[in-house]
Amino acid sequence: MEQAMEEALMEMDDYNQRRVVPDALSFARSYQLEALDRAIRENTIVYLETGSGKTLIAIMLLRSYAYYLRKPSPYISVFLVPKVVLVSQQAAALRNHTDLKVGMYWGDMGVDYWDGDTWNKEMGKHEVLVMTPAILLSCLRHSFIKLSMIKVLIMDECHHAAGRHPYACIMTEFYHHQLRCGVTELPRIFGMTASPIKSKAANSESTLSKNIRDLMTLMHSKVYTCVSEAAISQFVPTSTPKFWFYKDNAISFTQFEDLAKKLNILKQQHELYITSSDLTKSAVDSALKKIARIFTASIFCLDELGVWLALKAAESLSSIEIETFLWGNSGDQIVKKFSSATMLTLQSYIPLDPRWSIGDNKNFDLDTGLLTSKVSCLIDCLLEYRGFSEMRCIIFVERVITAIVLETLLNILLPKYNSWRAKFIAGNGSKLQNQSRKCQNEIVEEFRMGLVNVIVATSILEEGLDVQSCNLVIRFDPSPTVCSFVQSRGRARMHNSDYILMVKSGDSVTRSRLEKYLVGGDMMRKESLRYSSLPCECLESDQFHNQAYRVASTEAVVNLSSSITLLYLYCSRLPADGYFKPTPRWDKEKGILYLPKSCPLQAIHVQGDTKYLKNIACLEACKQLHQIGALTDNLVPSIAVEEAEVEEFGNEPYDEEKPSYVPSELVNHMSNNSNTIYYCYLIELKQNFVYDITVQDIFLATRVELDQEIGCAPFDMGFDKGSLSVTLRYKGSINLSPDQVILCKSFQVNVLGILMNHKTEKEAVLAKCCLKDDLKIDYLLLPSITIEQTPVVDWLTINSVHPSMIECAHHKANIHTEKGLVCSCILRNALICTPHNGRTYITTDIMELNGNSPLEVRDGEVTSYKKYFKQKHGIQLRFEHQRLLKARHVFPVKNYCHGYRQAKDRDVSKTFVEIPPELCYIIMSPIPVSMLYSFAFIPSIMHRIEGLLVAFNFKKMHLDHCPQNGIETFKVLEAMTTKTCKETFHYESLETLGDSFLKYAVSQQLFYTHQNHHEGLLSVKREKIISNASLCKLGCGFRLPVIFLSLLLLL
Repeated sequence: MEQAMEEALMEMDDYNQRRVVPDALSFARSYQLEALDRAIRENTIVYLETGSGKTLIAIMLLRSYAYYLRKPSPYISVFLVPKVVLVSQQAAALRNHTDLKVGMYWGDMGVDYWDGDTWNKEMGKHEVLVMTPAILLSCLRHSFIKLSMIKVLIMDECHHAAGRHPYACIMTEFYHHQLRCGVTELPRIFGMTASPIKSKAANSESTLSKNIRDLMTLMHSKVYTCVSEAAISQFVPTSTPKFWFYKDNAISFTQFEDLAKKLNILKQQHELYITSSDLTKSAVDSALKKIARIFTASIFCLDELGVWLALKAAESLSSIEIETFLWGNSGDQIVKKFSSATMLTLQSYIPLDPRWSIGDNKNFDLDTGLLTSKVSCLIDCLLEYRGFSEMRCIIFVERVITAIVLETLLNILLPKYNSWRAKFIAGNGSKLQNQSRKCQNEIVEEFRMGLVNVIVATSILEEGLDVQSCNLVIRFDPSPTVCSFVQSRGRARMHNSDYILMVKSGDSVTRSRLEKYLVGGDMMRKESLRYSSLPCECLESDQFHNQAYRVASTEAVVNLSSSITLLYLYCSRLPADGYFKPTPRWDKEKGILYLPKSCPLQAIHVQGDTKYLKNIACLEACKQLHQIGALTDNLVPSIAVEEAEVEEFGNEPYDEEKPSYVPSELVNHMSNNSNTIYYCYLIELKQNFVYDITVQDIFLATRVELDQEIGCAPFDMGFDKGSLSVTLRYKGSINLSPDQVILCKSFQVNVLGILMNHKTEKEAVLAKCCLKDDLKIDYLLLPSITIEQTPVVDWLTINSVHPSMIECAHHKANIHTEKGLVCSCILRNALICTPHNGRTYITTDIMELNGNSPLEVRDGEVTSYKKYFKQKHGIQLRFEHQRLLKARHVFPVKNYCHGYRQAKDRDVSKTFVEIPPELCYIIMSPIPVSMLYSFAFIPSIMHRIEGLLVAFNFKKMHLDHCPQNGIETFKVLEAMTTKTCKETFHYESLETLGDSFLKYAVSQQLFYTHQNHHEGLLSVKREKIISNASLCKLGCGFRLPVIFLSLLLLL
């Protein structure tokens, strides 16, 4: 009865809290609602165990502030996480439970180089910004983001807020500074932690009390926690701590001394090789560091883990450096030799018996020093749980190399007992491994799915990736702090989970410390509750943060804490090369800061507290650099702003689609009211190749007379069989009626449409010719015929566009076609279409064959034409006794403007076929084969003529200003043609001299205009002026892209 009453009271309490907090989620727990209510009313640090749902409280707090954040509101909320791996994790949680727009930011995105405009765009798009604290601190210092813009500031793992950590700097430099200045528009502070104490101190109430009080003062917040662990245990299971003791049995002292001595000799030998080489100092230092890293890791593993794991460590380190070894200098080759020698030395202590395997005989492995008792204890511990089919275990280690080699060992031993698989995870800040964050997330996902059972991890899994459903946690190395202890223990969240603490036998100090950590949670909770009702104290003024230089216009600030970093950033943007890196030099004895020669300042003399003297000197340098303009009002190097402007200028969207420019000579207003005069130019074609068909000249008729330079311009076309020479010659003018113009246009569009697109729909083609009072392409391409050595327009061929209108006076219409009876002469030199296969042919003759004639097919079998069409196309010939037509495929249209010959494809146009007339539809007749062949070159010829006309018109515009400059039209065309056209010429062959002159002229102007700027800044300014983006913008202003030839002729 009492239990039922308690449950009813709890339900009533939940109902009342949800009624008070309308933005609470329905599945929120009672203590989460209580914490939320506190956080809405005042700054709060939520101190709850790992897995208790602190992030959900933060999400509900953001939901309650959502009406402040909705865009176009200028306000934002910032969610800070101490590690990059947490950015995407927390952002995903926010997106799942809110409809707020969430942005994610970390260093690899290049945010260090973003300017104020970029950050303004991000704040305009997003309502919650999830980032690492260093990013926000930098933005606040440069005044890209102001504290007054932030409505809610959430700090995950806020126990890091101490010393010079970015969490602490944000609070001391900005929050408390504005608080002391009386500013009331400050963000709501919400901190989250599983342990308010990060240090090792957990042995006295006074120490705990001071640390908690300091955190509360710094965060200007009160700590919220549950009265006891039991209040949370009904929701979050707690693990059972167990001590496992291992004997102090490392490898024998004699064996260790022998191996350590051999490795040390190898190290000294190879260090001597490096120092006596002719390598540069930086290469020597790099190689020595690599050797020291391999040696230190080998000695550590030898002492802590045993010979076998030391060998695996050397192998792992060698494989990690493999890329350097392959591509590095001679110093890296020496490092490779040292690595190989180290492996050979350790390998000499491994049994040679091929049947031997590590772990087969544990006593033998221990006696020979292959494994230490600590590793043996770990194996025994895991085998204690080998009956668990759904095992999820995390082994926490201190060093990355330990995680790497233990994974190798476990994947050899565990398969002998069960199906467990092991993988390691370590922070990617280490040089000993190169795990990507994607790889780490994949391992965690495999762990959740049961594909991986054991993860050997460094501290990254203590407060990093979200790993749930873990039933065993082993501390291979003791927790260094009470925070690490609490967080690693909190990873074991399943019911009946265990928390194994491995301790060396006789190590009373470590055991005592861990036992205090076990009871430290209750002590921290007690102290937190004691201070929860007291007001927050004011943070004492700190000289380190008070001594600062502020820019009045932007409120950007640099202080003693940030001055060194800012000055080094400025110097890094000064001119440098592979042999010189500009850096400031500090003379501690004289108190003088020397700056690089390229800096407008040379030396800074300061006096003051010797502890902070270098910081003071750098602060003074930053102040003076801002005053002379080397630093902007946002306290970033001026060159960085110039570079950002250049990059932004280069990233401006460029509209690739531009209006097509057709020369005025080829367009006009078409009219049907009167006759039209056309000026005729004979396109003379000379084929410099052998083919069974000869080319035939074609007339180009234009509405305006072309300039003499164009009217007689010769040029060549590349061809797979040789080349084709083209020459234009003026032949006079003709007067055409509107009907004649439409007839010519109909012929032109029909022929080119069939050759280029194989389209035969006459209605659509004719519709294109019926143009009235509209500015359209208006030139004619007409077939020619020579009469008495004079070329004239071949009207008979032009009339072929209407074959039904041609009547034969000599023959009777007696041949059946697809559209009816026609005369046999109409079928000679006719352009036909066969609807059954959709192909187009040109006929050359009428054969002495019919449907019953024999036909030899590809496999050598002989059949008849009648049977072939029945079997192949399902067509029954009705007029099988009609003679067959001899025809060939129409000619392919290619791009002959290329500077190289066409690939020799199979020429289908030379293949003859036999076609029954009843399957044919006549498109045009009569039309000579040679004329149709010549028209296959017309698209490329007109492309060249159009280009010459554009170039000529552009040249005329230039000559209006510079009449003394006579330039060939072909040279202008070359200057207007881009490389993408794949012509025989393009403008890149002309730009070398122009680029050189442009650089020289701009350099001189900038040098005389900005004499106080260093060469790096002048170079950036010059790049901004002469960059492709800048020149493109100037060109667009003069509408040059309209006339440029930049597209490949696709045929």
